[in-house]
Amino acid sequence: MGGAKRIAIVTHTNPDGDAIGSSLAWAEVLRGWGHEVECLVPNRYPSFLDWMTGIERVVVAKECPERAGEIIASAELVFVMDLNKIDRLDSMTEPLAESKAPRILVDHHLMPPVEEYDLLFSYPELCSTSYVTYKLIEATCGTEAITTAMAENLYAGIMTDTGNFAFSFLTPDLMRAVAVLLERGLDIPKVNTAVYNSYTASRVKLLGFALGRKMEIIEEGKAAYISLSEREMRRYNFQLGDSEGFVNYPLSIAGMKMSAMFTETRKFIRVSLRSRGDEVDVNVFARRYFGGGGHKNAAGGKSFVSLAQTIENYKAAVAEFFAEQNIK
Repeated sequence: MGGAKRIAIVTHTNPDGDAIGSSLAWAEVLRGWGHEVECLVPNRYPSFLDWMTGIERVVVAKECPERAGEIIASAELVFVMDLNKIDRLDSMTEPLAESKAPRILVDHHLMPPVEEYDLLFSYPELCSTSYVTYKLIEATCGTEAITTAMAENLYAGIMTDTGNFAFSFLTPDLMRAVAVLLERGLDIPKVNTAVYNSYTASRVKLLGFALGRKMEIIEEGKAAYISLSEREMRRYNFQLGDSEGFVNYPLSIAGMKMSAMFTETRKFIRVSLRSRGDEVDVNVFARRYFGGGGHKNAAGGKSFVSLAQTIENYKAAVAEFFAEQNIK
């Protein structure tokens, strides 16, 4: 990347802790090398990420479409973080597709379309894009370049994408990386509290409603789902990110293999899928039944029929998939 460049860092719609954490940390590295860097997201990030250092500089394309378009058009290099297909960028997809700037992928999702990128740092075997970013920093400038703010942002991404270190892809090297982040100034209780203990009362009430009234268990206790309509979410003053993590709760039930979350939007039903262990590959399930994908234990997709029909389709799909995979 010889010479100072104008660089755009973009990440996916409904940006989460991993998307924001990796983008902010990598932006700080690039600025340290003398580049002019802007981070862009398609829409607003959840309020529980407001504490992250540098997030106030992130450009939200939905709120500032002209500014976002100008940044992409003038960029001499683009980093795409935490997604593998640029069609997940909503209003930024077309400008990015038209840009002549080289495009570099930094990601951990399966099956990236290699033709969309000039260079790929794609590692599906790693737990998060924030961990991929940590490895990039380690390889390019050494971990001594990691500031306390970078350590916090990277840890937030790793923590949220592993379900607070409850999912797979947990390796000795990952734990050594966390130790390095601690050495660089990371305060784990601070980050944990900022992410998990800063919810609104409405969000906690919505969780109670979702688990008490909307969670359904099927397949003799091996699968479950939670559904929330737009009306139900409005009743609890829903804000972006309020349903984050709801899909994980059914997996705390003994014998549960798979959980799904359906949230209604104006255009489609958002589908989130989770599993535990090796028996149910929700990446395969999401690709087959909901046109999506992700990881073995965490995936998602979309449904373009009604919420009620989506639920019926899910029930039928689970019965078929479990029978085919001989899941007992």
